[in-house]
Amino acid sequence: MRAQVLTAAGTLLAAVDLPTPRPGPGQVLIAVKACAVCRTDLHVVDGELPHPKLPLVPGHEIVGTVVEPAPRPTVCDR
Repeated sequence: MRAQVLTAAGTLLAAVDLPTPRPGPGQVLIAVKACAVCRTDLHVVDGELPHPKLPLVPGHEIVGTVVEPAPRPTVCDR
């Protein structure tokens, strides 16, 4: 997948090819069509928040299509 990655606060984002993630239990894989970046992410990018967890792909407000559902459980706990 193509992503904009922050590797150091106060620097430009880098366009990077990352491995396509695989959904785990209770998760889905979404093909992102649009992504918004919240103000907190911009504070991280601008270096205004201490000790960010880097590298970081900013943006978590997305619109997209589910392309892979969650794996089916193999054991029922009921």
